[in-house]
Amino acid sequence: MHKKTIQDIDISSKRLLIRVDFNVPFHQDGSIADDTRIFACLPTIRYALDKNCRIILCTHLGRPHGRIVEALRTAPLARRLAEILSIPVTALTDTIGPKVTASIDAMHPGDIILLENLRFYPEEEENDPVFSAALAELGDIYVDDAFGASHRSHASIVGVANLLPAVAGLLMDKELTILGNLLDEPKKPFAVILGGSKVTGKLQLVEHIITKVDLVCIGGGMAATCLNSQGYRTGSSYVEETTLDYVRLLYSSAKSMGVTILLPSDVVITQNNGVSASQTVPVTDIPDGWSIVDIGVNTTDVFKRELSHCETIFWNGPLGKFEDPDFSQGTREIATFLAEQPVTTIVGGGSTAEAVTELGLQNAFSHISTGGGASLLFLTGRKLPGVEILWDRDTL
Repeated sequence: MHKKTIQDIDISSKRLLIRVDFNVPFHQDGSIADDTRIFACLPTIRYALDKNCRIILCTHLGRPHGRIVEALRTAPLARRLAEILSIPVTALTDTIGPKVTASIDAMHPGDIILLENLRFYPEEEENDPVFSAALAELGDIYVDDAFGASHRSHASIVGVANLLPAVAGLLMDKELTILGNLLDEPKKPFAVILGGSKVTGKLQLVEHIITKVDLVCIGGGMAATCLNSQGYRTGSSYVEETTLDYVRLLYSSAKSMGVTILLPSDVVITQNNGVSASQTVPVTDIPDGWSIVDIGVNTTDVFKRELSHCETIFWNGPLGKFEDPDFSQGTREIATFLAEQPVTTIVGGGSTAEAVTELGLQNAFSHISTGGGASLLFLTGRKLPGVEILWDRDTL
C-alpha cells in the first residue's frame, strides 16, 4: 500500500496520538479473556518508547452507543498493558477536555496514557469535526495501528488523520504487507477456506481473487446458501436468497477458470427446536425442519486432502457453530490440520482468530489478522478509509 510508517518520519520526543484496537473480550468477572490485540501493538509502542515519545493511546471497547458503560471502561486495558511492559500506564476517565489536556501537559518522555473509551462519545462514530479537532490537539503526530477498525470512517480513524501528520503503525504496516501479498503474488497452489454466515462479502472476495486462487473450500453458515444454489434441499438452514443467482454465476465462472470449489458432501444437522440430538447426513438427505450446524467427517477429510497440496492458505469464517462445543469439530479439525502444515497459513481475524486462539494454536499460523471485517474488505479490493487517509511514502 506504500504508506508511510512510524519509522519513516522523525518522532523523537514528540507527542504521539496512537489509535490502537484494544477491543478485547472479557470474562464475566471482568478480567481480560484474550489479550492478543494488546500484544499485537507492542512493536509500535516499544518503538515509540525507544524514541522518547510521550504516548497517548486511544481505543474503542465494545458498543456503548455513545454513553458511559462502566463495564467498558479502558482502565483494565491500561493495567494489562502496564503488566506486559513493566512500566506505568495511566488510564484517564475522559477522552477529551481540560483534564485530559492537563494530564498530557504533565507527561514526560516515555510516559504512556490511555484515554477513555472513544465510543462513550457519540461524536466518535459520527466522525464529528469538533470531536476530531479536540482529539488532534492531544498529539503532534497521529499513528494508526488499528487495522481492525480501519474500515470505519470514525473521528479517531479519519477525522484526526485529516488534521495531523498521519502514518501507519508497525502492526498496520504488517497487516497491509501480508494481506497485500495475497492479492499480488501468493505462492501457489493458493487455497481459500470460507465459513461463517456473511455470504456476500466472502463471495466478493472469491470474485476479486479468482484469477489467483486454485481452491475454495466452503463450510459454516454460508454452506447452506451455496448448496441451495446448486439444487440441494437445505432444510431450515438460513439461505441468503438474494445471492443465489450470484453464487451460480460465480460457481460457473470459477469452473471455467479451473478453480475448484469444494462444498460439503456431508453435514452435521440439528432440529430447530433443539429437542432431538444432532446427526450427520449426506447433503442429499437434509430433512425439513433441520439445520446445518457443522461440516461432516467426510467433508473434513476431503478438505484436508485437497489443502495438503497447497502452499498458501487463507481462512476466514468458522466451519460450523464453533461457539457450541457440540458443533465445533469441523473447525477444530481444520485448525489443527493447518497448524501442522509447513506452508503459509493466514487467518482473516474475527471469529476465526478467536477459534484458533481458543485452541491455543495462534503461534502455529503464519499470520492471524487483527481485523475480521477489515481484512475481508481489503481482500475484496475495497478501499479502507483508515488506510487511504494515511500519508503515502512519497509525501514530503
